[in-house]
Amino acid sequence: MKIASPVRSRRPAPPESPRPTAQRTGPERARAGGLWWFPLPALLLFAFVVLWPSAHGVYYAFTDWDGLSPDLSLVGVDNFTALADDPDALGAIGHTLLVAAAVTVIQSLIGLLLALGVNSAIRSRNLLRVMLFAPAVITPIVTAYLWRNLLGPDGAVNDLLVAVGLGSWQQDWLGDATIALWAVVGVTVWQYAGYSMVIFLAGLQSVPAEIQEAAAIDGAGPVRRFWSITRPLLAPAITVNLMLSVIGGLKLFDQVYALTGGGPGHATDTISTLIYKDAFTLGEFGYSVALAVVLTLIVAAVSTGQYLMLSRNESAAS
Repeated sequence: MKIASPVRSRRPAPPESPRPTAQRTGPERARAGGLWWFPLPALLLFAFVVLWPSAHGVYYAFTDWDGLSPDLSLVGVDNFTALADDPDALGAIGHTLLVAAAVTVIQSLIGLLLALGVNSAIRSRNLLRVMLFAPAVITPIVTAYLWRNLLGPDGAVNDLLVAVGLGSWQQDWLGDATIALWAVVGVTVWQYAGYSMVIFLAGLQSVPAEIQEAAAIDGAGPVRRFWSITRPLLAPAITVNLMLSVIGGLKLFDQVYALTGGGPGHATDTISTLIYKDAFTLGEFGYSVALAVVLTLIVAAVSTGQYLMLSRNESAAS
């Protein structure tokens, strides 16, 4: 007769003791510490070329320096209070914000449409990509002088309007205060729409084709597929494009100065052109540096706010 063996109670296995963390030896610690010496020359150069001149320039915003005389005196915040009472400066700030907003919206929409077009299976897509991106690699001052001749009273644009029977549409595109600023916006968009196209095109080519095909099989149309599938996956490209467009629009100088010089009157003056005029024409370097400080603060505030908003939207889309 066999006697049943008693059932043994199963006890949970004791937790494994954590393995001791490997500690760096003396040579390894010295090697890791020595790696910090490699970026040091670049950091010192950056501090010498960027940080120190910027900090020294901010100091001049609180002086009455004329840019030539070694004598200067501190005036406190007088330059900033004068800026707040200067209608030309306030107008330039408004023009800068308007140009940045218009360029960002129009350039992004056109760039997206161009990217959708050249991302299709048309035979000439590679040639079109090169042609549409070509203006972005031309020097802005060259582009501006080219368009100044085209948009002149006797330029090719007015001649073309007459040739197609739209002679009543002829304008002094750069001499009329009501449309000169929009002419600057149009030239800027013409040059950099291809740049936005390339950014969006890179995002479109990263969208999996299988998802698009599955949505098409389920009956989703092109608009529905773009809004529900392509748009969320384009969030990183949208963030990059909007950031670059806004910062570039706020700092716009070459096109404005070459096309209109800020005129007629002050109708197209931006903060950048007004800084140049006050510094090198009127000799008011302290006041111009105060304008530059204001521009820096505007760029920092707008770009930071936009980045936080777009990053939140990007996280929600993913």
